[in-house]
Parts: sequence; structure tokens; C-alpha cells
Amino acid sequence: MARISLDNPKYFLNRDTSWMAFNRRVLEEAEDEGNPLLERLKFLSISASNLDEFFEIRVAGMMQQIEDGVNDASPDGLTLTEKRDVLNKLTHEFVDDQYDCWNERLRPALASNGIRVLSLNELDAAGLRFVDEYCERELDPLLTPVTVDPAHPFPRVINKALCMGFLLRRRRRSALTYTGVVSVPRVLPRLVRLPSQGTADFIFLADLVAHHAQHMYHGYDIVSSTPFRVTRNSNLYLAEEEARSLLESVRTELHNRRKGDAVRLEIEVDADPEIIERLRSVFELDPWQVFPVKGPVNLLRLFNVYEQVERPDLKYKPFSARELRLTSKSKDLFEELRTHDILLHHPYDSYDAVVSFIESAAEDDRVLSMKQTLYRTSEHSLIVPSLIDAASRKEVTAVVELKARFDEASNIRWARDLEDAGVQVFHGLVGLKTHCKLSLLVRRDPDGVTRSYAHIGTGNYNASTARIYTDLSLFTANPETTRAVHDVFSFLTAYAENPSYEPLLVAPLDLAEKTAALIDREIEHAREGREAHIIAKMNALLDKKIVQALYRASQAGVQIDLIVRGICALRPGVRGVSDNIRVRSIVGRFLEHSRIYYFANGGEEEIYMGSADWMPRNLYERVEVLLPLRDEVLRERVHREILDAYLADNRKARILLPDATYIRAWQPLRGKRNRRPPIGAAAFNSQDFLIAVAEGKAPALPPAPVPARRRRPRVLAGRER
Repeated sequence: MARISLDNPKYFLNRDTSWMAFNRRVLEEAEDEGNPLLERLKFLSISASNLDEFFEIRVAGMMQQIEDGVNDASPDGLTLTEKRDVLNKLTHEFVDDQYDCWNERLRPALASNGIRVLSLNELDAAGLRFVDEYCERELDPLLTPVTVDPAHPFPRVINKALCMGFLLRRRRRSALTYTGVVSVPRVLPRLVRLPSQGTADFIFLADLVAHHAQHMYHGYDIVSSTPFRVTRNSNLYLAEEEARSLLESVRTELHNRRKGDAVRLEIEVDADPEIIERLRSVFELDPWQVFPVKGPVNLLRLFNVYEQVERPDLKYKPFSARELRLTSKSKDLFEELRTHDILLHHPYDSYDAVVSFIESAAEDDRVLSMKQTLYRTSEHSLIVPSLIDAASRKEVTAVVELKARFDEASNIRWARDLEDAGVQVFHGLVGLKTHCKLSLLVRRDPDGVTRSYAHIGTGNYNASTARIYTDLSLFTANPETTRAVHDVFSFLTAYAENPSYEPLLVAPLDLAEKTAALIDREIEHAREGREAHIIAKMNALLDKKIVQALYRASQAGVQIDLIVRGICALRPGVRGVSDNIRVRSIVGRFLEHSRIYYFANGGEEEIYMGSADWMPRNLYERVEVLLPLRDEVLRERVHREILDAYLADNRKARILLPDATYIRAWQPLRGKRNRRPPIGAAAFNSQDFLIAVAEGKAPALPPAPVPARRRRPRVLAGRER
């Protein structure tokens, strides 16, 4: 018997290389000619935005640790310096592929559809006149040219700002060259639309700045010019225990983020080598952190084309989200909730019901108090104004997470507005982010009884993202559940810990422990010959202890289907370790954001939904909530309509193979051990199916995948023959 150690690094995938694999799946959607053309352009922009954040957070954090002398190994065995070398190769290859997608596929396809992104030498006389007028009227008043010399230091370039670099030579002293820098104000569009007839024409703002440069640098010859863009460390470093006010501490550090250390320089591939070297030296970057690109230095700006071009034929077909309908016997939502829970699946079910739940409560004189968590919300939130409006008539409490990455500024503004209106505002607990999605109302109903009503979600209270993220919402008046939600709010506002929050699972208190217990229970069912199956849908799977628990479950014969959109540290299909585990990722029209956990439980199935992924930060560093679905009808819907649809998807699903590569679900089989839809099976797109369900014209769902029960490996106490 050879011992199988589940600590062996070969059984774990690297977090950051797994994330890069996810972003490649996004890029594949830009390359997929089966998607509408402008949607493909949007996917390319999203892949660029994703890569920005990856450098701002992950690469920046890695470089900071290396500079501090840390070189620890992650569970997969890679040290930080080894991971840096791997990411050097992966990120440069990825950027090359992004620009190949733009230059070879999307730009020509757009042009053939009358959408042109032009260079200066492609403009006609009318276009050149427009450019000159635009530069004189809109551009010139906002630009501040700088020539770097002893009296004029290199300007502070803010994070991800569009800049132009120049090599300049004074006409009176031709032997010397100087560095010129122009930071382009963010108020200007990065793509300028040109007046045209019959086509939609654009030109990059960087080209206009280069064109206008001679008007800014009188007395100089411009030897060469190039646009560039610097990405900086955007991690927040807060000493919360010492901060007198978390709000002020976040505000200060948020300002510093714009000035963090540089981690990447993007610059055009044909830029003068002298400019590249001068910039690299100024920003103190290693050569691998310089990315020469074959096109615009910020592909995210191409999203402007998507927004400005009205071509519905080149975008996804609009659909009508299903509105919440009450039974004929109910006069209002509260009366309905007193009889049964309500489950919504966004964006297929309209998010208006969630907004209305809070808006109507603010106006309802019977509602005595409102409590609300806010992690990410939109700039034009309808929920926050409702809380502000309600504060003058009832007790209102809001727990606003100030450290929600990249939403800190808007959350600070909302927090101040709420406080000014008289809302009791809390910022969660020191050292923990408040990530749970909870709303709680206390209402004196017409029968004179005071009851609590709750909304628990998997997604943020953001009506804008609710149209493009898949999430679940549960409305309930169940006294046991609403009491537990009340106790969670007490934990958030007073750090008051209860012995139990049943039926909720709450991180960081008991979620990790109870999740492990649920997996162990499936192991016991499998050993006793009862039905044992786990289906888990999440954004990311990273926690080592849970990965090892899933390996043990697989060894015991538990069938495991994982639907993991992004990072997955688990390696499926490894003989004797993860034979019974299958991992798929779905990347499509909507961002898969819902977290759903199914346990067969020997035939007495349980399903949990909530805000937590299986990642260390969710289990130990955030306040999270998972809720069991008690209603049999709702469980049946989640299992048979939602989870089975994702498991049947053979169009937008990718399958994770044991070698850490992903292949599309419809690609030819590699070996007998990879069970996938048979070749020739009808195409099935889970998101299209769910749209059809919402519109009342759903086709039949393919038969639910039945995991073939495999013979358990001969494992005793972690040993295998």
C-alpha cells in the first residue's frame, strides 16, 4: 500500500495561473464567431479590465512580498519568484493574443460592418478638419505639456491614466534630447467619434494628442512620440486597530492608491527604444513588466464603441425578465411571504422586486425598522435613497463595507449621506469585510402581530449589475430565519456572538466547520451505500482544507460536480484522489455569480445559497451567510431547473482536465475517463435556456446528467494499492 498524501503539491493548481486560465476563457468569447460582433468586442474589453485588476492586486501584492524578502511556496509548490517567472510568460502571451484578436479578427470584422476605428493617415479632408477643430476646442485647454529637466521633474502619473511620451530636441541645441510627458485628462473620451455618413467612425484620443503635440512644444522638434499607460499597486494597507476612524483611514489610503508603486508599463510596440528605457527607469520596473503592444495601450477603451454604436443586430437579443407575480389571494408581498418563501433567479427574474421590497418598506408606515448591508452598490442606487428617506420616520441601520475593492469611494459618499440623514451607519468589524447580502424589516401587520421579513441574496444590492450577473434572491418571513438574520446584524454592529445562528451558516464563526461536516456526511452516506452527491456552484474554489475534504469524499465514492466560474485549485480526475470529481466553468452572456451548494444527503437533499465562495477570505476573513432552502418546491427548482441546466451545458461550458487545461464541453473526447456530452448531442446553452424559461417558452431540459458510480479505489486510512 502506497500512502496518498493530500498535502502533495501536485494535487493543487496555482491560484494565479488558474485565474489566467479564467481570463483566457473570457478572451475565447471575444474570438468566438458564434457571439454577436459587438458582444465579442465587449468580451475583449472585459478581458483587458480583468488583467488590469490582476496586475493592480495580485501581481502588485506578489512583487511587494518579494521586495520584502518573502519567497514562500503556495499549496501547489510554487515559490513567489517561481510564480513571477511563470506569470511573466503567461501574461505576455495573453497580451499578444488579445492584440491578435483585435487586429486580425475584430477590427476587420467591425470595418466590414461599417464600424471603423481609423488612424490619422486614413482620414479624408473633412476628417482632418474635424480633428484640428476638436484639438483646438476640446483638447488643448485641458493639456499641460511637461519637459523633464532639472527644474521640471517627471510628473506624477496616476494609475492607468493615458499619457503621451515624447523625445524632444531643442531647435537651438540639437545635440540633446529631452523627455516630454503629457497626461491626458480622464474627462475626455478615449475614442472620439468622427462625423460620418453611413459608417460609425472613431479615432483614438492618443492619436489626436500626438497630432497636436507640435502646438504644445513650440521651439522643439519632436523626434518620436508614443502613448503609454502605467498600472500601479492598488492594494489598501490599513492599520485598522490604530485607526481613529475607519472611514477617514480608507479615504486616505484610497488617495494613496492613485500613487502606488508601478507594476506594469504598457507602451506601443514601435515606440523608440530610448523612450521605453527612460520610462522603465523612471517607474523602476524590471524588463518583464514592460508590455509592448500592437495597438491601443488600453483595450478597455474599446467598450466605448459598444456603448456608442446603435446596432442591435450586432448585440445580444434583448429579453424580458420575469416580473414577480403574487397569488390572486395575496394583497401584497408581505401577505404572500406569510404563507411561503419566494425565490428569484436574476437576471431572468427581475431585480425590481428586491428594490421594491426596500422602497415600499421605506414608505410603509407599518414598517417599524429597516436593517441593510451594503457591499457594492451603484452610483445611482435606488436603495440608498430609500434608506435615507425612511430615516426620518423609522429606525434604519446600515452596515456599509468601506473596503469593497474599487467601490470604496462611492461607499464613502453613501455612508456620509446616510449618516447625515440620521441612519445608524456601521462599518462592520475590525479585520473582517462585511460581504453578506442581508435586508431585514420589522413590520406591525394588519392583524396586529409584529413580524420580521428578510431578503437574503447571493449578489450585491446593485440594480445595474443585477441585469448582467446571475444571482439568487430569497424572501422569507420564517421566524427562525429572520431571528438568525437579526442576530447576524447584532454581530455586525456589536460583535455580539451567539452560540448558534441556525439555520444560517455564518463566516467566520461556523461556516467552514459546518461545510466540512456536510462533506463528511456525504462520505458516510457513500460508505453506507446511500445516495451521495455534491453539486457546488461558486465563483472560486481555493480553500485547501475544503479541497482536501472533497478529495476524501471522492476517494469514498461520493460523486462531485463543481461549477466554478473562475479560480479552481482542485485538480480533478486524478487516479485514486479525484476520480469522482468533475469541474466545469461557464463563461457566457451573463457573469455567473450565484453560489449554490447541493448535498444529496442519502436522498434527503439539502441546498444552500448565499454570499460565500469556498475561498479562505470568504471562510475566515469576511462575514458571510449561507441559508438552507427549506421549501421543497424551491429546492426542486434550484436543482432541476438551475443546476441541471448548468450541468447539461455543452456550448458555454469548459471542462477542467487533470493537466490543468480547459477544453470546451463539445470538443472531442480525450480518453475514456472524461465523461462529457456525446459528440453530435444537441447544442444546449444554459443561459439561453434560462432566458426561455423566464419568457415562458423554454424547450425541454436535456436529461439530467447521471454520474456513473465508479468503483471506489481500495483506500484504507489514506492508502492505495
